Amino acid sequence: MAQNPHTTDVEPQITARNERLSRRSYLRAAGSLAAATGLALGAAGTAAGDGDEYETVTLDSGEDRLVSLEDGETLENVLFDCTAAGARVTIAAHATDWTIRNVGIKGEFDVGAPDAAFGVSDLDGGESTIENVYIADGAVHGSQAKGETAFWVSPDHNGHIDFRHVNVQNFPDNGIYASAPGGNGGGSVHIDECYAANNYVSNFRIGSAGSAVTNSNVYVDRDGYGGRGIWVWSPGTCAIDNCQVDMNGHNYAIDVGANGNGTSLTVTDTDYSSDFHGGLNEKFGSSIEIDDSVGTNPEPVIPDGVPETPEAAASGNAGTSSTNPDPSFSWFGF
Repeated sequence: MAQNPHTTDVEPQITARNERLSRRSYLRAAGSLAAATGLALGAAGTAAGDGDEYETVTLDSGEDRLVSLEDGETLENVLFDCTAAGARVTIAAHATDWTIRNVGIKGEFDVGAPDAAFGVSDLDGGESTIENVYIADGAVHGSQAKGETAFWVSPDHNGHIDFRHVNVQNFPDNGIYASAPGGNGGGSVHIDECYAANNYVSNFRIGSAGSAVTNSNVYVDRDGYGGRGIWVWSPGTCAIDNCQVDMNGHNYAIDVGANGNGTSLTVTDTDYSSDFHGGLNEKFGSSIEIDDSVGTNPEPVIPDGVPETPEAAASGNAGTSSTNPDPSFSWFGF
């Protein structure tokens, strides 16, 4: 099913929800339990971080909920049950030094309107983290040209965000949409040990200098959700290292350049499928530097540590890293 790809960075609409939840029993600041305000939690576990116990928040039919993080806050060990008709949640973190960890979203979003499940940015040059998240039940296509985005990184992002152990699948308007800061705030993103499948427009999308996709895999086999594997916007330079990208003939595995602007990309220790016009696409003067370690026989398994169910994500049982990626590390040797 052919669809028109998006060529602009337009912020998904994130509106005020019927209930703003900046302080919940599952939202922690500086390691202490934040004050709860007005939400009855269903099937609640004990405090976050106690092994495999977590909070479950069950949304009502038609409920549209916003959870917001502020500076230094952590959202962890929570499952949002969005299986009711018309139920959806947005997690917004437009602050600095925040963490989203051990979060599962259960149920396909069936609203069919432009929006984002996660709207994020680090706005004070800090370092923020998204780790061990399941958002693979996806969203339906909307009646307009686009629908839901899984992760949206705001153009104002000027710090660094690490994505680690994220499972993102079946979204009609990008999986991890992180190219917008490239021509604006300039903040970087590092997508590491993540898995994306069947996200239309693109599965992973980056563009700002120093951004990278590493140790991550992409798989596409669904009509109507066959977006690019990895799409790199300007200005770059960006990097792909140790990734497996299998498109099954649906789209380019690696696409660079957009909106008349070129970029540069280095690719190392990676396999990509070449069954769609060779698999690579360089536009508007863009360049892809391909290392001798790159091949065309991808095996896109789900990386170790990536949660395969919302419950595994919320409990932390899929395994989160005890060490954070080093944001000072450069994939370009400088």
